[in-house]
Amino acid sequence: MDLDLWAKLLERHTRSVSDLAGTRVDYAALGRDPDWRRLVGGLAAAPEPAAGAPRAERLAYWINVYNVLAIDVVVRAWPLRSIRDAGSLLRPVWKREAGRVGGRAVTLDEIEHAILRPLGDPRIHAAIVCASTSCPSLAREPFRAERVDAQLDAAARAFVADRGKGVRLEGAGLRLSRIFEWFGPDFASQQAQGRSGVLGFVRRHADAELAAAIDRLGDDPPLAYFDYDWSLNGIGPASR
Repeated sequence: MDLDLWAKLLERHTRSVSDLAGTRVDYAALGRDPDWRRLVGGLAAAPEPAAGAPRAERLAYWINVYNVLAIDVVVRAWPLRSIRDAGSLLRPVWKREAGRVGGRAVTLDEIEHAILRPLGDPRIHAAIVCASTSCPSLAREPFRAERVDAQLDAAARAFVADRGKGVRLEGAGLRLSRIFEWFGPDFASQQAQGRSGVLGFVRRHADAELAAAIDRLGDDPPLAYFDYDWSLNGIGPASR
């Protein structure tokens, strides 16, 4: 994957914003940019990492691929209000071909559930972005094998620190992203300051204020979840 080209496209066609999306993508402009087709075409032509490649290489590669193909699903279906509109009730967008990698067709489901989740790093859930407002905010730089561990830590900290869609203290409990509910088993190995599972992950990546608040909660604080906003994390009008 041409990471330098991906970096230029992110700089050119994404914006950091103060609203819930965190990062917004100019899908219409991407669709007009010949460099976008070069990037996606390069994914189809170049071989994917071998199964025996270093774990860091596979993590960085497939996180980038997921994010690129999720964007491309929207670009090819533009205009639309939600990535889910690119699928149907009987054939959801996650199970449709999202693109080609190394000459073979892949779906977003395959990348997430068959490739990334088995690598056993729950921080991926703060890094892969399905083009939706309640997803973690899209990183405006590529993930790179030599820095992926630090980048995943940064992504996890940013998501946990997001009081609008990541984690928020509410009274004697916490309100969390639905991602922590949907993928709860992925966090089972997380441990921090006597907390385990989802709370262990949150405590590990919390800022000082939230960490202190969590430490004051009981052993089994009540958990609630944010409504998930599937509206597109795009720039400009997107109605059909």
